[in-house]
Amino acid sequence: MKNKKRWWNVFVVLGIVLALTACSGDKQSATTPKSDGKTLNLLTWEGYADPKFVKGFEEKYGVKITATYFGSSDELVSKLKGGGGNVYDVISPSSDVAGYLVNEGLVAPINLDHVPNYQNLASKLVDMNDVKKDGKIYGIPFTWGPDSLIYDADVIKDPPDSWNIFWDPKYKGKVSLWDDISNIYLVGQMNGLDKNDPSAVYNMTDQQLQDAKKKLIELKPQIRKYWATGGELNDLFSNKEVVLAVGWPLTPTTVNASGRHLKEVIPKEGITGWIDRLMIVKSSPNKELAEKYINYVTDAQTQKLVSDATGYGVANKDAAKYMSKEQAEAIHIDDMENYMKKINFWQIVKDRNKYNEIWNEVKAQ
Repeated sequence: MKNKKRWWNVFVVLGIVLALTACSGDKQSATTPKSDGKTLNLLTWEGYADPKFVKGFEEKYGVKITATYFGSSDELVSKLKGGGGNVYDVISPSSDVAGYLVNEGLVAPINLDHVPNYQNLASKLVDMNDVKKDGKIYGIPFTWGPDSLIYDADVIKDPPDSWNIFWDPKYKGKVSLWDDISNIYLVGQMNGLDKNDPSAVYNMTDQQLQDAKKKLIELKPQIRKYWATGGELNDLFSNKEVVLAVGWPLTPTTVNASGRHLKEVIPKEGITGWIDRLMIVKSSPNKELAEKYINYVTDAQTQKLVSDATGYGVANKDAAKYMSKEQAEAIHIDDMENYMKKINFWQIVKDRNKYNEIWNEVKAQ
């Protein structure tokens, strides 16, 4: 009889525990609807799926985030057109191809009712028209930043004031460029093409392209390597293989964390820069979940974490409330409007194939 009573008590306790667990689950699902273990597939720039800010979304919605990284805007377009439109949900194109994706019908309009954080994003970013069509919005600003001149301040003591330092024989074999057509923009700036018209470097004449090609071929003896990903450039600096490069804030942020002393400057000829949007692939079966993700990662607190991971400027101006003064100054969110005036942001290159031909000819020499 004692054994029966003991087992009865065990069953009662188990029943209470199960009931409390069920109630807890009901309460949780009532406050944060789960997404039945769905997977959200990202096609994105390196660093844009960092656990620092992605993990919170996964836990909140019961979702798994998977990420495929691309190394250039052309690679992104190629992946989408090569069948990736049926694989990916959210992409992060830069401002040189975002409008192209809209015009090609590769992305879906975004329901702003599902992205309330949109109203907190910097007006300079949301006012751009390249991702707007027929009264609909196709892209949400996420991050932005410059293509800066990055240098090793332990080797180069005086901050460089011109891109011409890349051609200085003193640094032969110690320079790195991104494997991308944006190097043509850089030479266009060196030649002063965008002084009166920012779009000029994105729409060069045949002669101007040939001039850029000649200048970039002259630079080849200086080049240690053309880097393909941000991580590759980080390694080149970490291993002390290069002392000069065109790069993004991700590199000083990452490499300096290990005790190095990299710095970035804006040369007198100017710099170009990028605005990365979050867009939803047209054939995505997870559009509403994708909109939840976009809203989550553009929240002010999450944007602070995005900047922690990347060192990039972020779109939500309220993120500064959660940053130290030093961090806000480093990513220029404290003076965003004025700093952005110094950057010639990437635009659609109308004859992109011709630019790619020129760049491939440079590399082939």
